[in-house]
Parts: sequence; C-alpha cells; structure tokens
Amino acid sequence: MIQNHSPSNLNRDDLGAPKTCVFGGVTRARISSQCLKRSIRRSPEFPAALEKDGGGRPRRLIEEIAKEAAGEGNQPQDHLKAIRKVFDDGGVGLDKNDVYRFDILFFLPRSAIKEMGAAVKPGNGDLGKKFAAIIGNFVKTPDIALCGRMTEFDAKGPFADLKGKFNVEAALSAAHAISTHAVVNEVDYFTAADDIPGQDAGAGHVNEAGFNSACFYKHFCIDWEQLLKNLNGDVELATTTVKCFLEGAAMANPSGKQHAYAAFNCPDGILVEVKTESPTPVSYANAFADPVPEKSQRGLIRESIARLGQYVHDIANGYGIKAQRFWFSPSNRYALTYVEDKREEPVIDGDGSTGDFGEFVTGVMKALNGVQVDEAAS
Repeated sequence: MIQNHSPSNLNRDDLGAPKTCVFGGVTRARISSQCLKRSIRRSPEFPAALEKDGGGRPRRLIEEIAKEAAGEGNQPQDHLKAIRKVFDDGGVGLDKNDVYRFDILFFLPRSAIKEMGAAVKPGNGDLGKKFAAIIGNFVKTPDIALCGRMTEFDAKGPFADLKGKFNVEAALSAAHAISTHAVVNEVDYFTAADDIPGQDAGAGHVNEAGFNSACFYKHFCIDWEQLLKNLNGDVELATTTVKCFLEGAAMANPSGKQHAYAAFNCPDGILVEVKTESPTPVSYANAFADPVPEKSQRGLIRESIARLGQYVHDIANGYGIKAQRFWFSPSNRYALTYVEDKREEPVIDGDGSTGDFGEFVTGVMKALNGVQVDEAAS
C-alpha cells in the first residue's frame, strides 16, 4: 500500500514526536505495526467480521464481569470476590496494589464477558469450569484469529486444560509503515490566548508539538491456513475476515492527534497478491532502500508507485514467485508499471487493475474463493 499523509503526528514516541527509524541510511517517518493493527481493528469497516463490540484487552476484567453479573443499576461488589477467586485459582496474576486488576492484558470479545457475567449467577454449577469453557470457545473471533493472543501466565486449577487455547498464533503479519523518502521532523510552536485576559500580558499557554508529512509504504501478510486453523475451519468467517480487513486497511487511519491535523488521507495505490503456487511472503520495502528524492520529475506519489511496480516485477521475475495480482488506484489515477527495454509495461495483465475499490475487493475475494475451491477439490 502507498499512502501519502498530510502534516500529522499519527504515532508518537515517548517524547511526543512522530516515530522515525533509519532505513537505507536516512531517517524515515514510521508508524508502528501495533498502531496500524489497532486502527484497523477499531475501524468502522472491520466490525462486519466481528460480533457487535469486537475484542478488547481489559486489565479490569473482574470488574467488567461483575457488572454484567449484577445487571444495570445494581452493585457489582457482591460478585467481585467470587470472580477474583476463579482467576486467582487459575493462575492469572493480579496487581499487588489492586486486587481486582490483572498484571497482564487479557484479550477477549465482549460477548465472552457477557457470558461470564451470566455464569456468575447462583445455581450455574462450577464457576471455574464455566469460565474455562467460555474462554476456550472464544478463540474463534476474527481479531484474535488475525492478531493472535499471547497470555503470559501459568494456567492451573480450573484453567489447567486451557494451556493450548489461551495463546493463539497470529495469522496476520504487519510491518511498520515507513516513508518512501527521507524525513526531518518539524516543530509546531503554538500559543493559546486568554479570552478574558484582564491585566495579564502575553499568551495564556505556550507549547510546541512535533509533526511531519510522509508518503508511507505499508505491508501486510495473511497466512490463510493459519487463519482457517484459528477459526476452527470456518471458511465463510475466514473469507469475511479477509474482506473486512482489506476494507479496514484501506479506509482506517491512526487516531494520533487527528483533531489537530485531520490527516484522513486515503491510499493512492493498493497491491494485493493471492499466492498458491509460491506461498512465500515478500516485503517490497527495499524498493525504497534508496529514498525517493524530494524533487522527482514524476512527483512523490507517482515516483513511489513506479519504484514499487519495478521492484515487484524484478523480484517476482527473478525468483519465479507466482501470484494472482490485483492493483487499485482511485479512478486508475496511477498505473503499476515497470520499464523493460525502455518500454513501460503493466505489472498486472488482464482485469486485475481497476479504479473502483468495490470491484477491486470483489476481484480479490473471487480469487480467494477460487483457492478454497481448488483446495477442497484436491
């Protein structure tokens, strides 16, 4: 994906400046993979693959379950100790300074929390076994299946049989987005005026904030077999998950300081490869190891896409990597091409290139469905 963002601070470091890295010997703008994945999971497009509220990582899960058990308008205190005992007996670590707060992030969908709340009610049998059954069943959730779940604790007692189900191998690999060109962070010096200043002179508030503007290369890879395994072989749900991820990745933007910069920029080019004969993941980041110059005759976006097209062709041709390729650019604004013998040729033959995002997604999903049919036949 090639996506140019206007001045922004989408993902900042510990000092509040936009994240950067060194690549190809120069400083690049960077957006972390964690930031990208969260923005996609929380996008309006992705929940279509999820239950209503999706998954979350609450450290105060005990209190959330107690609220569900008590019901709206009732006090959850009566249930806190019983719920805490289940997790304590199961080996989940609790904060030394807060007995109802985990010392880990526990990834579960909202509906699992609701079921646990219902299980707390009297007469529902062994609470530990009920909780264990609910947690074990909710591995089959798209965002957990894609992003994985790593829960670091020594499962025992009522959770002893769940050692293989707490941790889920992610089907999604996500790269840190990097700028295709060199970047120098800038500083915005700003003041806030006191609207009723009285006798005070000067500004009411003075501060500064870092920002930059960058054209990013983003790279994601989904292991279809791992996704199917994580979703217990549910092909329909896996297909929907891929579709919603693709739509979310295209439309989502990180939320960092967006109220100050409004950098809601759509991608100018998206390449999808569906691989069956050569299922080898390949990042094309090295297309930009030599940074795109600040003043290119073709412009920053067009030059970045041209670099991508050439590199895709060279790597695929040189290593014999076969794939069904689909290219999208809004209204076919930018073509994905390569140059050979001084002739510019399209990277993608046939109907794989389109300027309509709906047609683009439909084409990708048809190819994915074809993979499923072939695998079923074999």
